[in-house]
Amino acid sequence: MNEKKEYRDAYLTGERALFGEKNLLIEDTIFADGESPLKECHDIELRGCMFKWKYPLWYSENIKARNCTWFEMGRAGVWYTKHISVEDCAIEAPKNFRRCQDITLRNVSFPNAAETLWHCDGVTMEHITAKGTYFAMNSENMTISDLTLYGDYSFDGVKNAEIRNSKLLSKDAFWNSENVTVYDSFISGEYLGWNAKNLTLINCTVESLQGMCYIDNLVMKNCKLLNTTLAFEYSTVDADIVGKIDSVLNPSGGIIRADSIAELTIEKDKVDPDKTKIICRQ
Repeated sequence: MNEKKEYRDAYLTGERALFGEKNLLIEDTIFADGESPLKECHDIELRGCMFKWKYPLWYSENIKARNCTWFEMGRAGVWYTKHISVEDCAIEAPKNFRRCQDITLRNVSFPNAAETLWHCDGVTMEHITAKGTYFAMNSENMTISDLTLYGDYSFDGVKNAEIRNSKLLSKDAFWNSENVTVYDSFISGEYLGWNAKNLTLINCTVESLQGMCYIDNLVMKNCKLLNTTLAFEYSTVDADIVGKIDSVLNPSGGIIRADSIAELTIEKDKVDPDKTKIICRQ
């Protein structure tokens, strides 16, 4: 195999600085002003690099980045790229990772994660902190652990996702999603999960106004609902709740188990009461 060509302590400017290069080791290098410095590159290892301008990695393949920084103007940084791992990095720029395949993110912070991880397929995330709206819209096949997310409208349209040990402070999370399972996590946000299919929450704590409504096949196992009102409207549900539920409104069908329900509203002109079984253990 050919030895990698190396760039160390370089300061690169101008559009397409290393366009189409392959088999490179780039270390402690600054990509300054100039768009698309690594466009259409393959087999690139980046160590301690800084991206200070737009579109650094588009249409690239087999990329490894460690201890790198995307500054605010390094926006739309990784699009249409396949097989990329990013570890121990800070990504200040918004709109990163779009229409990419096979992404691994470990120990990455996204202080401005607006419109980040859109339309991606095959995403592994571990130890991630992100703040921004519309995080991970329409992505598929996601495996996530230890995510702390601040930002509304997250995971809209996501398919086939597994999330563990995470904290999501996110209004309208999981709208229009399909086949999502969340384990051992905390979720706070209004209107959780509307229009979802096959949403499963296991050992989770949820705080929500009008959460879990309009869902086809909602499953909740050993979950807590804190300050959660007007839940389950027009949802088919199999819920086992630890403690009380403040209020439930017009579930479409299934079974709801809880210690108690402070307010239960089932309107016969809107749903069939016989299709939902309510069990209050107290």
